[in-house]
Amino acid sequence: MRIELCSYSGYKIYPGHGKRMVKADGRTFNFLSHKCERSHMMKRNPRNINWTVLYRRKHKKGQVEEISKRRTRRTQKFHRAITGATLSDIMAKRNQKPEVRQAQREQAISS
Repeated sequence: MRIELCSYSGYKIYPGHGKRMVKADGRTFNFLSHKCERSHMMKRNPRNINWTVLYRRKHKKGQVEEISKRRTRRTQKFHRAITGATLSDIMAKRNQKPEVRQAQREQAISS
């Protein structure tokens, strides 16, 4: 099944529909309807006619734009000093062995 395109409107022409016009120089035009054919003969610009595909393309109608993936900002870890403790104190505690830290916790609770 051969589907043609209308030379004026840009719509699909299914078999058994439309009309083909051949000019004296051999150029062929396929028209979907009499409306398209007359508009072409009257030299109307399809880019300025609201219902044509060319108009819709020119004015960006009904075109779903590709949604570009939004980049999510990666969270960056910061080691900052907390009030009452410097950064070097915090890093020293982090690098202690768990047994030492557990012993310090128990001592703090008991006192």
